[in-house]
Amino acid sequence: MQTLVCVQPGKFEYREGEIIKPVKGESLLRIKRIGICGTDLHAFEGTQPYFEYPRILGHELAAEFVEGDADGFQQGELVTIMPYFYCGKCIACRNGKTNCCVNIKVCGVHQDGGMREYFTVPSYSLLHSDGLSPDALALAEPLAIGAHAAGRAGIKAGEYVLIVGAGPIGLGILEFVKIAGAQAIAMDINTQRLLFCKEKLNIPFVINGSSENIVEQLKEITAGDMPATVIDATGNLHAINSAFRYISHGGKYILVGLQKADICFSHPEFHKREATLMSSRNATTEDFNHVIQNLKNNRINAELYITHRVAFDEVKNNFESWLKPETGVIKAMVSFQ
Repeated sequence: MQTLVCVQPGKFEYREGEIIKPVKGESLLRIKRIGICGTDLHAFEGTQPYFEYPRILGHELAAEFVEGDADGFQQGELVTIMPYFYCGKCIACRNGKTNCCVNIKVCGVHQDGGMREYFTVPSYSLLHSDGLSPDALALAEPLAIGAHAAGRAGIKAGEYVLIVGAGPIGLGILEFVKIAGAQAIAMDINTQRLLFCKEKLNIPFVINGSSENIVEQLKEITAGDMPATVIDATGNLHAINSAFRYISHGGKYILVGLQKADICFSHPEFHKREATLMSSRNATTEDFNHVIQNLKNNRINAELYITHRVAFDEVKNNFESWLKPETGVIKAMVSFQ
């Protein structure tokens, strides 16, 4: 079995490994697709928190069920996984928040992921494809993060919501902001991604984050109110700190992007708005089900996101190029034979 290992920042190696047979509570999968996400890119850069090397990356996947004790799954069936492996016992799990389990192990981050031909996972993590294609199914996880963020925000129809960062996660958030009936505003410094928002996702308002008059632009769009909800999907410290200025009075700020350093904001400005600050981490089974249903009914077109395709044995030679903005990557998809 061939495996791709990130042995240290900036370096991959293909290695031969054994297929690990499942034990009780586990299932063996044959990988069909792996989506490359921001976590993978940051890990390659060496900027991903909670990370140790060497590590097998990859958690956005579609696979065939091979064997195991997952109830209701058949050999050869197409599946995906919820890659946030939880303990089921801590306070978060007891309250149904398995996405932020105290002892969480995210595959491809805290433990080895799916960038290999065969992958053994906890049986409870499996999800049915419900008729989706391998490409669409591999996009369920990043879209579920967007669905969870929109749910955390409690978005109301008609209100203005600013999403800062139009990478794959930000685009997923934009999708679910639209589905909730809100007025979505996309902000990024990448003009190609802003164009994608306008032309492919029909986002009515886009702002270049390099502009000097962002507050004025937001006031004009919102008739002076400013966005009721601001969601960061950049993980960039400057962007996170700057966006505190964009919240309306009584508004909310949700941090999806993750930053190693301390964030900083004016307490008086935040306080006078009676603003709410919260994080949004991973996703729940309900979020995945919400995504799969919206993919099935074509409210989300998964094919729009896939801009680059490579075979598994080509990943090592192509991966570094996906870090470059000029490459124009929205989503790189890896195919297995």
